[in-house]
Amino acid sequence: MKPINVGEVPGPYNLVELFEDATKKFANLELFGTKDVASGEYRWVTYGQVAERVDNLRGGLAWLGVGPGDGVAIISNNSVEWAVAAYASYGRGARFVPMYEAELTRIWKYIISDSGCKLLFVANQEIAAKVESFVTEIDSLERIVVLDGDGPDSLAELERRGAEQSVESLHPDGQDIAGLIYTSGTTGNPKGVLLSHRNLSSNVLALYDAKPGNIGPGDRTLSFLPWAHSFGQIAELHMLVHAGASTGFAEAPSTIIDDIGKVRPTILVAVPRIFNKIYDGLHKKMAERGGLAKFLFEMGKAAAIAKREGRGGLLNSIKLAIADRVVFVKIRERFGGRLKLAISSSAALNRKIAEFFHDVGAPVYEAWGMTELSPGHTLNLPEANKFGSVGRPILGSWIEIDRSLTGPDSKDGEIIAYGPNVMVGYHNLPEETAKVLREDGGLRTGDRGWVDEDGFLFITGRIKEQYKLENGKYIFPTELEETIKLSSFIEHCMIEGANRSYNVALIVPDFEVLDAWAAEQGLAAKREELVARQEIVALIEEEVRRCCAEFARYEIPRKVLVVSESFTTENGILTPTLKLKRREVNKRYGEKIAALFG
Repeated sequence: MKPINVGEVPGPYNLVELFEDATKKFANLELFGTKDVASGEYRWVTYGQVAERVDNLRGGLAWLGVGPGDGVAIISNNSVEWAVAAYASYGRGARFVPMYEAELTRIWKYIISDSGCKLLFVANQEIAAKVESFVTEIDSLERIVVLDGDGPDSLAELERRGAEQSVESLHPDGQDIAGLIYTSGTTGNPKGVLLSHRNLSSNVLALYDAKPGNIGPGDRTLSFLPWAHSFGQIAELHMLVHAGASTGFAEAPSTIIDDIGKVRPTILVAVPRIFNKIYDGLHKKMAERGGLAKFLFEMGKAAAIAKREGRGGLLNSIKLAIADRVVFVKIRERFGGRLKLAISSSAALNRKIAEFFHDVGAPVYEAWGMTELSPGHTLNLPEANKFGSVGRPILGSWIEIDRSLTGPDSKDGEIIAYGPNVMVGYHNLPEETAKVLREDGGLRTGDRGWVDEDGFLFITGRIKEQYKLENGKYIFPTELEETIKLSSFIEHCMIEGANRSYNVALIVPDFEVLDAWAAEQGLAAKREELVARQEIVALIEEEVRRCCAEFARYEIPRKVLVVSESFTTENGILTPTLKLKRREVNKRYGEKIAALFG
């Protein structure tokens, strides 16, 4: 389909100008907030203060000889220093290469070597000790600079050097490479996605043009998505800077709820897992409290559904008003009391959850994209939203549905994406680039979907992840997995069944919930022993059937394997963006999974 928002995305087409325009316009406004560990309160710095540090570091990079085309890598969580390093690097015409702190050392080494980086920033001395040998082992790498602390190889020293010999910023051409973002690597080494200044700036400007929540000065978000990933970097950094908004850094995953209360965001950018946990937590809390609170909660949910479906009357409106004043307002307070909307992407959001948050007055709007699209391509908005869809294409972008793999009569097919946000290609991988970039400029996304009469895109799965059962029926495991994880007893799930007569599920329980249930049943035991008990297996099987009640009978897993080892980035089962490495799960549990089909 052709673009709904026909027209070119306006310039400027480089991140340097976007940043400098914003810091001049909003110099006295707060930009970044960092939590003071001692007091627990947030300390804020302004656009002007950040701009001064960027100017100083740009001079420091020039002193080190960093210039156009050089690679500057960083291993760090989100911080003021991360942003300063990025914008200073852009201002020297360098390529910025971000990496996760929660990553394997061998992956850091691979990325730095593959991208040919000259300079490496690291968050602290602990990481510096892990990578100190890289300078002699990687030909291109000349220096490691520590963001934290002071000393000859510190960021502070480099900024001091730069303050003594300032240099003007370079304004790269739109086609110049702004950076490489390495994909998650679920099936092997990560691929370096080459993104130009035009790719990234056009995506910022197109998303801003959509005006989600009329974002502008005074808006605020809580930053907990890693900027090493394109979704967090564009939505939580570059777009917020362009809009004159601000962001506070979450202290840790475990403190997110507390941090939301302190930062009081107006907009949240998150992944489905965050909303799933909040949804599950709210329902568990209401079930535990029982009584009037639970009655009003359920009454309000029913009234909100009736209103949304056009079945509401005067009595329904009264019920909804009571529930909103007594119960729903407290849910909104958990988000800080100022939330206008949240944006969810990176994985499919369960429709039931999207509808729930809309009904309680904390709407979540689903978006779609990928690193190769810089990353945003479609977006739901308050004035144009369809539950279950991922929205319509943003300004200057459009999609086509290729049915060559699914058949001409199929409703869905592979999504081909077009627009100024389509990547330049994969670094050092011309054959891989040729597989996904078509001659007409379209990107073969690998996602399967269809478009309705109003231009809304609906995702049906990943081409590579889908498989057939013996009966010829296609299975899209991700949707099943995300639905099953709505159970409060289940933390992780993986579905298998390719070329088999039925599906099975590997389940990691939520042991905080399961341990409490087991103790009540007198089944207290070590976790390795607990998951083998028939009572536990029966409980999990029932939870799987309950969660999958709306799926076709052939899709519902018939058997489960319950395991005690969680899925984490540390054990290599999850990528840093929390995507499941199916190959790694099968390495560990392949024989046990196969036994379920016996």
